Amino acid sequence: MSLEQKNKPWRPNAEIAELKHRADLLRKIRDFFSEREVFEVETPLMCRTASLDPFIQPIPALYSSLAAEAGRMFYLQSSPEFAMKRLLAAGSGPIYQICKAFRNAEEGRLHNPEFTMLEWYRPGFDHHALMDEMEALLAVVLGSSKTDRFTYQALFLEYLGVDPLQTSLQQLSLCAAEQGVHLEAQVQAELSLDDWLDLLMTHCIEPKLGFDQPVMIYDYPASKAALAKIRPTEPPVAERFEVYVNGIELANGFHELMDPAIQLARFNKDCEFRKQLGYPAIPIDDYFLAALEFGLPASAGVALGIDRLVMLALGKSEIQAVVSFTIDRV
Repeated sequence: MSLEQKNKPWRPNAEIAELKHRADLLRKIRDFFSEREVFEVETPLMCRTASLDPFIQPIPALYSSLAAEAGRMFYLQSSPEFAMKRLLAAGSGPIYQICKAFRNAEEGRLHNPEFTMLEWYRPGFDHHALMDEMEALLAVVLGSSKTDRFTYQALFLEYLGVDPLQTSLQQLSLCAAEQGVHLEAQVQAELSLDDWLDLLMTHCIEPKLGFDQPVMIYDYPASKAALAKIRPTEPPVAERFEVYVNGIELANGFHELMDPAIQLARFNKDCEFRKQLGYPAIPIDDYFLAALEFGLPASAGVALGIDRLVMLALGKSEIQAVVSFTIDRV
């Protein structure tokens, strides 16, 4: 096939052979969970609310049940997390889902506004037990034999000589300058401690992770808890983990927060931050909070990007090579 024909916009991004490889990997993933008696579920892609994370922008969807109605605002889900936790509270036991997820303003070598996500939950697991299962899944899909594991604190100490749990804005600013990361004074003045940590992670640490075998980072600063439990050590840490392969973030997991009052407080904080940034307001998911009130079983859960996983498994450098049609071809 000529390059001109290959680049015709009606054609798929990926070669048919790669899409067949993708289908085989999806079968292996489903077999993996079937053997472990984790059952597959489906939850709605369109819901009344969405993630309140200020760094995730949902895609709205206007629904009208009758032609005369003005319509109701829904959102295409950026993750099936809330709905899957409602199933856990209802007694589902261990569950997984392979589904489409949607995020606005995400496009590039590793991003597409519509992407495929694997998410699973394990009652009775903490984040360490789920890291063990993640390691087993990566062995099946990527052929890796083991993973390297570091606490967030140990990772920063090893790569940058900075303790992220006991540091200051000045120390992080100096560290960034030493690493060749330079920002305008006005930009620096607006950065929080978490902003500096994220900057150092993405620019100075992430690109070096996971080239010999996958790397798992766990026990994050409490300020980065998201929907994870906080362990009351001194200083406290969030019981969550992330997975990196070839310098690419692949998965994000939590030892799940069960307390509805703490969760509501975190939601309110996210809503206020979104307001400060000028983002549209998103309603808090009261059904999810009601499920927490009823009782979420002690569990751990993780979300993994399937497109990135397939890309890595097939030795490709961009997700476009393993996706049928990206946003520019739909």
